[in-house]
Amino acid sequence: MTNNLASAVAEPFPLAAVELHEGIFTRARDQMLRLARAYPVDRLLAVFRANAGLDTRGAQPPGGWEDFGHADEEAWGPDDYPGRAAAPTANLLRGHYAGHFLSMLALAHAGAADAVLRAELKAKVDQMVEGLREVQETLAASGRYSHPGFLAAYGEWQFSRLEGLAPYGEIWAPYYTCHKIMAGLLDAHRHAGSQVALEIAAAMGRWVHGRLSVLPAEQRRDMWSLYIAGEAGGMNEVLCELAVRTGDKTFVETARLFDLDSLLDAAADGRDVLDGMHANQHAATLLGYLALGDLTGEARYRDAVVNIWDMLVPGRTFAHGGSGENELWGPAGAVARDIGNRNAETCVAYNMLKLARALFERTGDARYAEYYERAVTNQVLGSRRDADSDDSPEVTYMFPVHPGALREYDNVGTCCGGTGLENHVKYQDSVYFRSVPGADRTLWVNLYVASALDWAEHDVRVVQETTYPLEGTSRIRVDATGDVDLRLRVPGWVTGFTVTVDGSPDVVDAVPGQYVSIRRDWTPGAVVEVSMPLTLREVPAPDDTSLVTLELGPTVLLARSAATTWLQVAAATWRRLDGTLDAPLTPADGGTWRLGDLVLEPAWSGSDARYHMYLRRSDARIGFAGPGTGLLAADSGVPNVARQDGSTFLDALWSDGGFASRAGFLQAVLRTTREFVGLGLLSAAEAEAVLGAAVRSRVGRAEEGEAVFLTEATAALRAEARAGSAPRVELVAAAPSVTGWYHRPAELTVTARADAGEPTVEVRVDEAPWTPAGPEPLVLGDGVHTVTARAVDQDGRERHVVREVSVDTTPPRTTATARRLGARGVEINLTATDDVSGVDNIRWKGPDTFWATFREPFTRALADRPQVIEFAATDRAGNEEPIQTLTLPPAD
Repeated sequence: MTNNLASAVAEPFPLAAVELHEGIFTRARDQMLRLARAYPVDRLLAVFRANAGLDTRGAQPPGGWEDFGHADEEAWGPDDYPGRAAAPTANLLRGHYAGHFLSMLALAHAGAADAVLRAELKAKVDQMVEGLREVQETLAASGRYSHPGFLAAYGEWQFSRLEGLAPYGEIWAPYYTCHKIMAGLLDAHRHAGSQVALEIAAAMGRWVHGRLSVLPAEQRRDMWSLYIAGEAGGMNEVLCELAVRTGDKTFVETARLFDLDSLLDAAADGRDVLDGMHANQHAATLLGYLALGDLTGEARYRDAVVNIWDMLVPGRTFAHGGSGENELWGPAGAVARDIGNRNAETCVAYNMLKLARALFERTGDARYAEYYERAVTNQVLGSRRDADSDDSPEVTYMFPVHPGALREYDNVGTCCGGTGLENHVKYQDSVYFRSVPGADRTLWVNLYVASALDWAEHDVRVVQETTYPLEGTSRIRVDATGDVDLRLRVPGWVTGFTVTVDGSPDVVDAVPGQYVSIRRDWTPGAVVEVSMPLTLREVPAPDDTSLVTLELGPTVLLARSAATTWLQVAAATWRRLDGTLDAPLTPADGGTWRLGDLVLEPAWSGSDARYHMYLRRSDARIGFAGPGTGLLAADSGVPNVARQDGSTFLDALWSDGGFASRAGFLQAVLRTTREFVGLGLLSAAEAEAVLGAAVRSRVGRAEEGEAVFLTEATAALRAEARAGSAPRVELVAAAPSVTGWYHRPAELTVTARADAGEPTVEVRVDEAPWTPAGPEPLVLGDGVHTVTARAVDQDGRERHVVREVSVDTTPPRTTATARRLGARGVEINLTATDDVSGVDNIRWKGPDTFWATFREPFTRALADRPQVIEFAATDRAGNEEPIQTLTLPPAD
C-alpha cells in the first residue's frame, strides 16, 4: 500500500542528506545530543519493566510524570480495576517520555554526520527496542490483557475506564501515551531501520483496533471530547503510517475511529469552534487528519485542517509562533486579549511545526514556511536552555509572553519535556525541500541556515554559508548540471531582497512572503548570493495596535526587565516610510543589544533572564523620523493625544504598518490630523505643527510641491478647527516598585488646564461611574486598575488620559498537603493562591536540601525521626510569604 499523495508538490529530504554547520541551531542540537549519549536506556525502560514484573536492573525512572507510580498500584487488566476509591495510583502518563526519547535517539542517529556517533545512537535505539519487545512479550504471556499487542507502563484498566468516560484525575490520557510509544517505534523503523520496532508497533495497532472497533460511534465521540482524559495525541497519524508501511488497510479504518466529527464537520464548513478547546489535545490530531485525507480521498479532512490553520495563524498566534493560554485556545483573533500567565505550551508549537511542514509539502505555499521559520527560530530554539545536562532536557513547558515572564526549564518527564527531546535534534528537516518524483527538478530553500545538502538522486549538492539571522546574507554554492529550478523564500518582513549569480545581478520579482525562482542550466560551482538586509520593526498585536513586539529580521527581541507590568517603548521618531525602525540598536554584552534604556535579547537565546515579549507604545508627543537626537527637528511638540477608545494619533497613523510613498504618508498625516481636529483633540496651531513636522521629517524622500501641500493643508485645517483645543489633563502618581506594582495603596492626583475658563474634570476607575476629581488624591487598593481622567472645556471639547495602575499589598498564601506512599514515603503538594498579581513561584527545602522552586508534587522518604519542610511563595508583584513549615512524621 502506498501513500496517496498525488496532490503533493514538494517533499523533504532525509535527515542524513542535510548537514548543519555552525550556527544558532547547533548550540541546542549539541546540548541535546549530549543528553542522548549520556542517558541510560535502563532508566527509560524501568517503568515498563516494573509494570511487567521484570527486573528493573536497579535503574530509577526519569522522575516527574515519568515515575514508578504508587507503591501499591497493580498492573490491572481491562476488567479487574478495583475502582477509584480503592485504587492507589500515581504517574498515570508514564511511558510517554520513553517514547519521545526513542524518537530522539532515532532522529539523532539519522542526522548524525559522524559515523561513531551514528553507531552509538543506533546501538541505543536497538537496545531500547529490544527492551520494549521483551516487555510486550511478557505482558502477552501473562494472559491478563485483551490482546497480545498490548504495551504500556501501567495496566490496561485506564483504557477501559476511558471507555466508561472517566474524567481526567482518575485517568490520564492513556491513548496519548500509546501514541508516543508507537511514534517512537515507528521512528526507530524509519530512521534506524529496526524491523522489530515495526512489528511491535503493528501489534499495538491491532490491539487498538480490537478495543475501539467494537465501540459505538457515539461512545467514541464522547471519549475524544473529554478534557485531557480523551487526549489521544496523534494516534490517527501513527495508524495511517502503519497502514502505509505494512500495507494493511485495516489500520486506516482504525485511524478513523479517532475522528472527532464535531470538530471536523465544523472546520470543514469554515465554522470556528476552537475557543476553549485544549490546544495540544486537538493540534496533535491534525496531521493524522491530513494523512486520512491522503489515504481515503475524502476532501473534508484536508479542508478541515486548512481551515483550522487559518483560524490559528495569525489570529491566535503570538509573536514567537506559540498559541494558547493555560493550554486552551482563546477567542478568534485574540492575541493581546489572550495574554495570561501560562501562554504558549511548547508541545503545541511542536505539533504546529509538523503541520506547517506537511501543508507545505502538499501546497508549496510560502506562508507555511514563513510560520515555520518564526516558530522554530523563536519559540522552539528559545525553549532549550543554554546549558549542558546529562539527565534533563532543560526545555520549557510554557514559553510565556506576559510582562516579566520567566522561562522555567528542566521538565523531565512532562509532555513538553518529551517533545522537547525531539525538537532539537532535527533542525535540518525543513531547510530544503525537493520536487516529487516525476516533476521537473525543483529545489526550495525555505530556511537560511548554514548547511550542506546532498540530493544524491539528481547529483545536486548545495552548501549554504550564512550567519543568518545575525546578518541578512547567505552565500549558496550550487553543484549541479542541467536544469534545476532553485526557489528562494523571500521572508515576509524583508525589503530590498536581491540575488546575484556568479557575481551578476539576477532580475527577480521579490515579493515578501513568496519565492523567487532561479531556473537555469547549472554548471558545478555556481554561487548564488542572497541579500536581505535585517530591519528592526515594531509589530503590533492584531487586536491591540498599542501592544507591540520588536523584531529584527526573523528574530523576536525580548526586553530584559524584572518588572511584571507593561514596559513602554517610544519609537515614532525612528520609523521609516515602510514602518521599519532606523533605531540606535547597539551590540552589548552576552549577545544582547541596547535600545535606549532597553536591554534586548533574541527569543532564541535560551537565557534565564526575566523578559517582556510585548511592549506598550508610549510616544508622548507626535513626531517623525528626522535628523539629530534629543529634540528632533521632526518632533512637533504636540502631545500624542488619544481618542476615547484609547488609540492615539500615532496608533491611527501607523495602523497599516507603513506607506508605499512619501505622498501617501503625508496624505495619511493630513487625514489623521483632520480627524483629530474634528474630535476637538487638536487645535489649528497644533495641527499646523504636526503637518510641519511631517514635511520636515525624513520619512521617505522629500518631493517637490510639499511647501504648497503644507500651505494648502494648514489653511484648510484653520478653517475647520475651532479656536484652541481640548484641555490638557494629567494623572500624577509616585513611582511603583521595581516590579511595576505598588505594595501599598496607590495615590493619584488629577490636574487639568484649559485655554479659557476652568474645565470640568472627572475621573473613573475601571468601569465605575465618572466622579468629580477633587484636590484629594484618588486612593486605589489591590487590583489592576484602569484609571481614566477627562477634562471638558466650556465649548464641550474633551481630552482624557488613561493609566494602568497595579496594586498588590498582600503576599500569596500556600497550603500544603501530604499523602502517604506506603510505610516510608509521602507525596507533598504545595498549592499557592494569589488573586491579585498571581503566584510567581513556591520554594521549599528540607533538612538535606537547598531551596528549590516548586513545579509538581514531590516525594520524600520518611526518616526515623520527624522532618520539617519549609516553604514559602512569592507573587508577581514581589510580595513574599512568611516561611511556613510542614512536619513529616517518622516512618512506621
